[in-house]
Amino acid sequence: MTVAPTLTTDLASPRALAGRTVRPVGLGCMNLNHGYSGFLTDEDAVTMVRTALDAGVDHFDTATLYGAGHNEEVVGRALGARRQDVFLASKGGLTGGRDGGIDGRPETLRGQVEDSLRRLGTEYIDLYYLHRLDPDIPVEESAGALAEMVRAGMIGAYGLSEVSGATLERAHAVHPVAAVQNEYSLWTRNPEWGLLDACHRTGAALVAFSPVGRGFLTGTVLDPAILPQGDMRHRMPRFSAEHYPANLALLEPFRAEAERLGTTIAALSIAWVLAQGPGVLAIPGTTSVAHLAEDGSAEQVVLTAEDVVRIDAIINHDTVHGHRYAVQQRSSIDTEDEPATPPEA
Repeated sequence: MTVAPTLTTDLASPRALAGRTVRPVGLGCMNLNHGYSGFLTDEDAVTMVRTALDAGVDHFDTATLYGAGHNEEVVGRALGARRQDVFLASKGGLTGGRDGGIDGRPETLRGQVEDSLRRLGTEYIDLYYLHRLDPDIPVEESAGALAEMVRAGMIGAYGLSEVSGATLERAHAVHPVAAVQNEYSLWTRNPEWGLLDACHRTGAALVAFSPVGRGFLTGTVLDPAILPQGDMRHRMPRFSAEHYPANLALLEPFRAEAERLGTTIAALSIAWVLAQGPGVLAIPGTTSVAHLAEDGSAEQVVLTAEDVVRIDAIINHDTVHGHRYAVQQRSSIDTEDEPATPPEA
């Protein structure tokens, strides 16, 4: 469980990211055509991104992996002439290929950045992440290649994704790391086991993906068994028949807290993430205009330190059932292991 953070008000203030300031809540674009289900047509996906633009969203996140590059094409098309109005992030080093698709070799990263620039229709990408750590390539080599692309003006800054605090500090010693993008939410607390401290030491922002627990914290996934067959949540233990009923029971007291605070459980989930500190940002994903507005409303939620403690007590690593990833997926991430003893306050 987390210690009550110092930031508990004014969640709407712009936050620093790679030398720029952006709204605390951005848009993760993966949901448009990758990973889950209920994907949008290209035309509807373009409309969705433009609706987000019109709503004031100024931070968009995509990746080479998503739709095998098609996600970047859609995002680039949607941004069009408004590209300069937004902060654009993408990721590389994870795609269909050798060793399960993880490839952090310098030559691979450079080629992927070049391809991303073409698909996005832009001369530079504001922030480019190493999507996963390649176990066969020292992070220093990948960081060095990304640093060269920063100097060449191809990317404005570089980051890492799904890494531990130790890996962040190794890469940072080569060239400053602007941000780390890791899963972080009430039900996924790995960043609290070392990464948040490392981000503070290095000055890297933490960009939280899946801040609503892959849909769990929206309260709309009542029975994962009826999700379409290709939906990635079928492979996640927390959504299994063994674990999901116990997890679902956590939503009733959580919903009561949201009602007490005059908000929804999805917005409260994102607000909790933002309340972990001014260096934490969130990039929820959605294919729904209504949910887009709901996600953005998290910036207006007012939380006290006592509110955060009450919420923490309901949904945390100890109350959630099941691992976030199946065994075979865990080998592709470099995030903190659960501490043997609770961290000191």
